[in-house]
Amino acid sequence: MDDQLARLNRLPLRDDLRGQHPYGAPQLDVPIQLNVNENTHGVPEEVQEAIVDAVRSVASGLNRYPDREFTQLRTALAEYLGHGLVPEQLWAANGSNEVLQQILQAFGGPGRSALGFPPTYSMYPLLAAGTGTAYLKGVRADDFELTAGSAARQVRDLAPNVVFLCSPNNPTGTALGLDVVEAVYEAGEASQAVVIVDEAYAEFAHADTESALALLPGRTRLVVTRTMSKAFALAGARLGYLAAAPEVVDALRLVRLPYHLSAITQATALAALRHRESLMAEVEEIKHQRDRIVKELERMGLEPASSDSNFVFFSGLEDPQRIWKGLLDAGVIVRDVGIPGSLRVTAGTAYETTAFLTRLEELLAAEGRLPVA
Repeated sequence: MDDQLARLNRLPLRDDLRGQHPYGAPQLDVPIQLNVNENTHGVPEEVQEAIVDAVRSVASGLNRYPDREFTQLRTALAEYLGHGLVPEQLWAANGSNEVLQQILQAFGGPGRSALGFPPTYSMYPLLAAGTGTAYLKGVRADDFELTAGSAARQVRDLAPNVVFLCSPNNPTGTALGLDVVEAVYEAGEASQAVVIVDEAYAEFAHADTESALALLPGRTRLVVTRTMSKAFALAGARLGYLAAAPEVVDALRLVRLPYHLSAITQATALAALRHRESLMAEVEEIKHQRDRIVKELERMGLEPASSDSNFVFFSGLEDPQRIWKGLLDAGVIVRDVGIPGSLRVTAGTAYETTAFLTRLEELLAAEGRLPVA
């Protein structure tokens, strides 16, 4: 790694990229992969068949550029989200990361700043760096909560051009109240801040958790981003999208690459949306496993955070690296997010969840924290 870094630094790299590290979660070939919040249930067979048929139907036209405006897809996404949205308010790209990048290309850049509230999604500072946008680190309470008053005060003090609000937050899994979004939006009036509510895990939220989509009317600087990687089990297809005022969508046309969304990607997403009932049934099972994890971790004396996502962040570990390694040795990989005493685990299938919980209990018992079964 040192030699690689030395070779990299010999290139005429931008000064602000020197010393930076690329995003990367471990990609290890182990039986049970619960570290990157994928939908481990996979794509149901009927949806697979629908996707194959849809891709086959566009294959004969791959010599032509795709619909640059992905009109059918935007119409389908507007219908899926509801909230009175129209196609002109929808935009999509190759994963929600590209959507976020395009927002920063349009509203960030040199001389501008973006504010995030760590611990939060680790791509925010990387996306900021890649677009020449200064990244400002806000603060949360000791329990990682973010209140409306605290968030608004920081926005007023720092006057960012873009604000990232991750809800449910990654890695902690907790959702923000709409009062936080409203307060941040109002506080950003002076700096005309574009407020992004990143709802990548929205489909996994509890029934009483409200989406920021409800706040879009009358708020032209508010953007709600989503993805089909998680609930729709399409992490490999790369389809993210946003809902916002039509003028925000117009702004993104200024920075998007020509024909950025392939005909194959559009066909895949449309097929999945047409068969979302099967996929949403998987979501309910994942939520059941998530809640099971929370309950079992509490029984083991650990401290799981309340989760509106498809993963559980938990604290109370004396040696998280030992636990992580012990799980890996048993063929289970979870995520070390770098927060002392804590790990994060994706809610998998019933079998995967059982394997994780069983091995974790064995490791805790070996520490003397639990009776040996």
